[in-house]
Amino acid sequence: MLPTTAKAVIIGGGIIGCSTAYHLGKLGWTDTVLLERAKLTSGTTFHAAGLVGQLRTSANITQLLGYSVDLYKRLAEETGLATGWKMNGGLRLACNADRWIEVKRQATTAHSFGLEMHLLTPKEAQELWPLMRIDDLVGAAYLPTDGQANPSDITQSLARGARMTGVKIFEDTAVTRIIVEDGRVKGVQTAQGTIQCEKVVICAGQWTRALAATVGVNVPLVSVEHQYMITEAIPGVTPDLPTLRDPDRLTYWKEEVGGLVWGGYEPNPKPWAQNGIPEGFHFQTLQPDFDHYGQFMEDAIYRVPALETAGVKQLLNGPESFTPDGNFILGEAPEQAGVFIGAGFNAFGIASGGGAGMALAEWVATGQAPYDLWPVDIRRFGPHHRSTDWVRTRTTEAYGKHYTIAWPSEEMTSARPTRRSPLYGSLKAAGAVFGEKLGWERPNWFATTEAPRDVYSYTRPGWFDAVKREHQAAREGCVLIDQTSFAKFRLVGPDAEKALSWIAAGRTHRAPGTLTYTQLLNDKGGIEADVTIARLAPDEYYIVTGTGFATRDFHWMGSLLQGDCQLTDVTSGSAVLSVMGPRSREVLQALSQDDLTNAGFPFGTARHIHIARCPVLALRVTYVGELGWELHLPMDYAQTVYDALLSQGVTLAGYRAIETLRLEKGYRAWGAEIGPDHTPLEAGLGWATKLATDLPFKGREALVKQRAEGVRKTLATFWIDDPDVTLLGRETIYRNGERLGWLASGGHGHTLNRPIGMGFIRTPDVTQAFLDAGEWELEVASERLPARVTLAPLYDPKGDKIKA
Repeated sequence: MLPTTAKAVIIGGGIIGCSTAYHLGKLGWTDTVLLERAKLTSGTTFHAAGLVGQLRTSANITQLLGYSVDLYKRLAEETGLATGWKMNGGLRLACNADRWIEVKRQATTAHSFGLEMHLLTPKEAQELWPLMRIDDLVGAAYLPTDGQANPSDITQSLARGARMTGVKIFEDTAVTRIIVEDGRVKGVQTAQGTIQCEKVVICAGQWTRALAATVGVNVPLVSVEHQYMITEAIPGVTPDLPTLRDPDRLTYWKEEVGGLVWGGYEPNPKPWAQNGIPEGFHFQTLQPDFDHYGQFMEDAIYRVPALETAGVKQLLNGPESFTPDGNFILGEAPEQAGVFIGAGFNAFGIASGGGAGMALAEWVATGQAPYDLWPVDIRRFGPHHRSTDWVRTRTTEAYGKHYTIAWPSEEMTSARPTRRSPLYGSLKAAGAVFGEKLGWERPNWFATTEAPRDVYSYTRPGWFDAVKREHQAAREGCVLIDQTSFAKFRLVGPDAEKALSWIAAGRTHRAPGTLTYTQLLNDKGGIEADVTIARLAPDEYYIVTGTGFATRDFHWMGSLLQGDCQLTDVTSGSAVLSVMGPRSREVLQALSQDDLTNAGFPFGTARHIHIARCPVLALRVTYVGELGWELHLPMDYAQTVYDALLSQGVTLAGYRAIETLRLEKGYRAWGAEIGPDHTPLEAGLGWATKLATDLPFKGREALVKQRAEGVRKTLATFWIDDPDVTLLGRETIYRNGERLGWLASGGHGHTLNRPIGMGFIRTPDVTQAFLDAGEWELEVASERLPARVTLAPLYDPKGDKIKA
């Protein structure tokens, strides 16, 4: 009988829902109910291929997938139900020089994250997978802890484990309504009755978008057909055959009952259910499309000649949910407190299932993820993701790139342009090559002698010389950067000062006209946001954060504000022109009658001024390490100010120059060097907090404790003397042969003409003396190179230039 109350209700009985139920039960949330509209696994899980790989570009997502493996190893013994799990290892092949560089860099990433991964010769790879042809191979990589599982069995085992803790599971119980009253979740309604609850967890696979939308929650996923073939038994296929990924031929392979399961990711995928998923679609697949699948056949037979004569049991066509960026979606919905999402697994739900369920359960139980999960956080999306057409268009491109080379700094090209600065046309005419962030078109670099298009490379990309020009102009002259896409919030009200002083670790209580660079912390002292705050009046603040963090930071702040104050997103109301470089004062003063001297407009202040007779809120701040101002102005004045600035001989610059400039200066980036897993003390940002005062702020107790006990990791800057080396991030850090971490980011410092990276040294008591006493190396593309390291910025370490 259906209960009338529950602590949490999970909707969806696939692997994600059952894993979440299992882990909530383990956390003591035994008053949890899981509702499945049909039978467990009947949506997508039952037809999943079941490969379990672990390596991702994020350390924490790799850790999450590693948790899945650890869980699958022991689950059958715990529950008494077999899972089909076997750790037979995984092979990745490389058929050309660029792919081989990618694989070698992946191996370095694996070493950075503590994952075992070996580079093999073609012959060594063939010894592990004797059926394959290797004459086109350059090399391969082997991950011995990868494996495969039976999706239905592992889900049933998780369900039994959940029931063993007291969690109740009901099949054939469709949710007809999520009840929200006065902005709060009150329960769920089914044909069998209503369950009152305060938390609803939607793990409904490709049905999630439509269901979540009924309570105003946006989940950007769409259904795409995905096919794989199951063969009859093939001589030589043994149970211990590793899984195989052959990305240059777009295919993956695994053993099953003496035969092979193999599928691929085609460049021209077929969206499904564009007008809605048919009623009663469960334990169903689609009509096989042999013509569409035929594009894989020639390459597949080349790799595995035995396939040409093998019997075919089935070509299975099963729709699955995919997302615009190829990452799954987890977390509490920013639009509706109490609604949590676990969906959009892009055909690696089995690999993710154990870890995603663990993370989502902890998120539900504690209100926070167990660690930084930004790559999969639902708050990474924006308003344009409500357009299903936009989501489908971009997701189709992402699916088609599943096995293409993941070039550094690669931009997606579909569904563009969407959001544009008023200067978009002028910048394009001036040679801008745009990138896209949260729907915004942003100038990445400007072509002069080069063709205005990105040419990607694992060494020096096509924009290298252009960025060098812009970088040098910022250091020696004056650059103009359109940063209109900055997320901008306005906080107003009598209690604004008190509310913000609690949320922000920095000194936001200072007088109007001051700027505060500050972090917003969680209770563990981790950095949830990294923002600049201008106090405009006693009851008004203007808050600026990164483009991609608009939804996340607004949600974080809004959920913590107390008292009589209101937070408003004003991003679309103003353009931002950043004028940076040693000539910036000269350029602006020529266009303004306001006092821009150091005495009249010091660093770290904000003033309303006029540039070219146009009203501007000017912030004297920098992210490039030079004298400069951000000019925030109404959109309708942007073109006039832009034209006036160009008349003063400024150089146009883009976001790729910002990145190389900030690395030289040692400025931190949220999502790279800093985030929820890192405190200001670890990141060298203790100076930006109120710790020296008695003022309270969220996370203070954790910082006080950490300061007393000492930090266990420290952010440092690394460089290599050879200017031809390319650092991209995730390179492994070694001291005297011991692995101590990895680079969070990397790039080329054009002023210094050397590759630079920043990363945490993961050991206590790091001092400059400790750095000087060690022999340091960075592993770059599986090769260890001598490196040097410092705690201070490499450029202008005392900050004289920014305060000139």
